Order: sequence, then C-alpha cells, then structure tokens
Amino acid sequence: MEIYEELQARGLIAQVTNEEEIRKMVNSGQAIFYIGFDCTADSLTAGHFMALTLMKRLQMAGNRPIALIGGGTTMIGDPSGRTDMRKMLTKEDIDHNAACFKRQMERFIEFGEGKAQMLNNADWLLKLNYVDLLREVGSCFSVNNMLRAECYKQRMEKGLSFLEFNYMIMQSYDFYHMFQTLGCNMQFGGDDQWSNMLGGTELIRRKLGKDAHAMTITLLTDSQGNKMGKTAGNAVWLDPNKTSPFDFYQYWRNVDDADVLKCLRMLTFLPLEQIEEMAHWEGSQLNEAKSILAFELTKLVHGEEEAQKAQEGAKALFDAGGNTENMPTTLLAENDFSNGEISVLDLLVKTGLAASKGEGRRLIQQGGISLNGEKVTDIGQIVKESDFTDRTLILKKGKKVFHKLTF
Repeated sequence: MEIYEELQARGLIAQVTNEEEIRKMVNSGQAIFYIGFDCTADSLTAGHFMALTLMKRLQMAGNRPIALIGGGTTMIGDPSGRTDMRKMLTKEDIDHNAACFKRQMERFIEFGEGKAQMLNNADWLLKLNYVDLLREVGSCFSVNNMLRAECYKQRMEKGLSFLEFNYMIMQSYDFYHMFQTLGCNMQFGGDDQWSNMLGGTELIRRKLGKDAHAMTITLLTDSQGNKMGKTAGNAVWLDPNKTSPFDFYQYWRNVDDADVLKCLRMLTFLPLEQIEEMAHWEGSQLNEAKSILAFELTKLVHGEEEAQKAQEGAKALFDAGGNTENMPTTLLAENDFSNGEISVLDLLVKTGLAASKGEGRRLIQQGGISLNGEKVTDIGQIVKESDFTDRTLILKKGKKVFHKLTF
C-alpha cells in the first residue's frame, strides 16, 4: 500500500483539491508541504498529534515537511472554532512559545539539510507594508466569499473584529510566499481550516496563473479534532511538566470504546493489519487495545522508558498487578498537617487536582473525588496522619486522574 492510500485507509483525509495530482506527488515523494502551528501556548497538545504524525509519515515516504511556526499570524489570532477573540500575546511570549514547539516537534520530525524545515512566518509577515500588501493581494479576496466561510460565520452574531478578519489573508499569504521562495506545493491542516487554506490556493492561482500547481488537503473533521486531546475541558499537553507521562498515558488508556480503533489507525504507526485484528476484540481484550494505544503514544512523545513507567503505574490501578511507584506523587511533610490532620479540600489544591477550594467543593458535591477507592461525600472530610497505609494514599478525580500522596 502506498502512502496516500495508507492515509486514506487510516481515515486521515477529509477534503482535497487535485486529488489525482496529490496522489502522484505524495506517492512519489515529490511533495514539499507545510502545516502551520500558531504559538498560543508554550506547549503543543495531544490535539496536534494528527499533524505531527502525518508529517512523520510523509517524511518517511520521502516527502519534505515544513513546520511553519505562526509567529506572525499568532499576533492576529485565528477566529476558527472560537466564540470570542483570542488573548493578545506579546512578541516575547510568541517567541518563547515557538522555541518550546521546536523542541517538541524534534521528537517527531527529522530536521536538517535536505530534510524537514522549521520556519517562522514572522520573518516575512512582520516586514510587510500594509498598503503594498493590499495592492498585491487585496483584489484576490472577495469579502462576500470570506463572510460565507465557516471560520467567520460562527463569529458574526457576537461580532468579528477587523483584526481577526485579516487572518485568512495572512494565512493565504504564507502559502503564496513559500510557494514562490521554497517550492512548497502542498498544504495540510484540520478540516476547520478549509476556507483559510483554499484562500491560499486561490491566491497562488490568481497571481501566478492556472498552471501553478498548489494543492490543499485537510485532515480529520473539526468535531473530532476539537474532541481529541481534551479531557474535562482541559488540554492534554505534550510537555511533561504540564501533563505528566503517567497522566498522558491515562488519558489514552481511558478513551471511549468507540474511539480506540480510530485513534490506533490515525495516531500510531502500528501496521493496519494488526489494528484490524483488534476490531473483533471485546471486553478485557478491548482494554488491552487501549493499553497498546496508550503505550504507543506515550512512547512516541516521552520515550520508551517513560512509557514503561506509566504502564507500570497504570497496572496498579487497572490490573492490580503493578506498583504505584511511577504514579504522579505529592510528598506531604509534618507541617502540611494541623494537629495531625489535613482536609481533602487542601489535598485537592495541593496536588493540583483542583485549582481552588471552591472547585474542590464542586468536585466533591458532584461525586467526582475518591480516596483509596472510597467516594468522598463530605466536603469537610479530614485525613489523619494515621490514615496513611504504608505512608501512602491514592486520590482520584473522575475516572481518569489519579494522584499518589505520600507522608
């Protein structure tokens, strides 16, 4: 199976332009393609997995990736998928976030001469003269068409700022610039980016003629992309200081049954034949498939040693066959206790399982907190030093988040 057919079989491709031409270029290793990453945080999330693993797959097939850091576009803010305007970041914040992205991407993509490139669109966007830009590309964009784009339509009720309205033009200019200067002939992105990405393809054709072979592919649907990489409303980060390898493993170990095979196909590098055999698994075998998914993705992001540690920690919870040594842990000292006691609310805040005591109260009232397997029902529950079995307690939030307390 060639690479384009494999991408289809893994359920990765949503929409394309020039499909036959794309197929030929990708399968022959002639694609020079880019994927953009706006620097809105200091870490990539599991929601970026689709793009990162795609770049790795295509590079392994001989194609050349460009990881485009959005140092310029982040200063505008993408309105796609938003009901309000994004927080404005300083240039210093953006530069810091871009450096963090690069370190994480290097685990997936091989950079270097003749290999993958990492670029920052601030290098050309911030040098543009506004009037010159309008004269060069402004006539290529129809305001009527832009307002019909999904990325703008959902913002019209609450108001779309003129700042954000420019985002499509900036993103389109990226493709136009790299097409001319680097021979970049293909762009990939999430399905929610389709309108923005078509803007780039059309800009190239209008400016350089119909023979300019600029192609667009979008991956996975917007709803699946927004769902992937989030748990309880929070992002699952690739930075181990923001989401520990254990919690990262736990997230994938607890995906919905209906999503296991989909995630295995889309995100792992396991052979499709092996994954299809799991389609017949049920019960405990399905849990084994989840463990395989969690191990493969944790290994990809954090390395095999950390994946093995996380797996051992998970066995203590799911199989009663492992130990809790590698579970996220908070060490309590004598001065954390008052007269030998500490409240569960204080423990939730101290471990970071709740941002505040108010949030801790809500979690307890909703039945979302357990201590050593027993649901906490009293918001005033106290833990004594003598309650620690072998100086250890296990605090659990919801079904997926575990934390070890030692004293």
